Order: sequence, then C-alpha cells, then structure tokens
Amino acid sequence: MTAWSVLGTLEAVPALDRPDLLGDAVAHALKSLDPADANLVGVAEIDPTLADTAAFCEAYGSPLDGSANCVVVAGRRGEETRYAACLVLATTRADVNGLVRKRLNARKASFAPMDDAVALTGMEYGGITPVGLPEGWPVLVDTAVAAAAAVVIGSGVRHSKLALPGELVARLPGAEVIEGLGR
Repeated sequence: MTAWSVLGTLEAVPALDRPDLLGDAVAHALKSLDPADANLVGVAEIDPTLADTAAFCEAYGSPLDGSANCVVVAGRRGEETRYAACLVLATTRADVNGLVRKRLNARKASFAPMDDAVALTGMEYGGITPVGLPEGWPVLVDTAVAAAAAVVIGSGVRHSKLALPGELVARLPGAEVIEGLGR
C-alpha cells in the first residue's frame, strides 16, 4: 500500500511527472524539495467540478478522513493583516478564532475572502494547497494531519489532487504542527 491509495479509485503518478496537473507555485515548490521527498507526492487528474472535498470523496471513493482541507486565514491587528494557511482533516474545522488568531497575534481572524486567497497564493479556488504558498506564511498543520499515513490535498488547480504522507506535510516550508487546530 502506498500513500497514494488514499485517492480511492484514481490512478496516481509522481507529481513531478505531470506538471500540467500542478499549479505553477506547486510545481516550483515540489522541484525545490529533496528528490526523495518529491517522489512521495502523487498526483491524479479529476473532474474539476468534483474538486470540493465531499463531492471528490463520494465520486472517487476516497475516505473523508483521508482528505485535508487547506484554508487561508487573514488575521488583523490595527492596519496590519497577516496571512496563514491552515490544514485540517476534512472531518474537522480549523479553530480560526482561537488558536489561529493567537498564533497570528491578531485581534480578529477570519477566512480570507476568496479573491484575496486566489490572488495571494496564485492558486485556483478549490485547489489551494500548503505546497507552494508565499514565502513567510505560516502553514499551521493539525496533529491529525501530520500523523496520517496519507492525505489528499489540493494541487493548486481544480483538475487534480495530490496525495502524500502526513509527515511530509509537517515538514513543508513554514509548517508548524499544532495540537487541537482541527476541532
């Protein structure tokens, strides 16, 4: 069994073998990884209308608890806005107003507006992933994601998904594993 079997009925290939299935920032980030780590990342093409987690899992037989959702959060204090990405299992929700707000040292934290998230990441909505985010952004990873044998995440575009070990997610640039992030 490989980490890619979490993709259900989909056939995965090494992600770097199919750059056409990756967002530009994702392809660049994967090329920057140690080759042994990059080889742990699989990609599979999907119907872009099935990119949303519930529809994806139902259509392709991928377990809901094997999918991790990446959300972009904006934290504000005064005139300053700080961004972070949160990665939690699809069966949970990110503790935006508690742990994330405190980590960003913000008075208020909320999901970033879709247009902002897309513009800042250079990724398609529904395909935003912790791989290839802007430099300096914290990538807050729930412990359940880091402990998972494998997770399905976005690829930067809506027409594919990535599969990789949770421990690799926890080692991505900017990653911080946080207990209780997903509730």
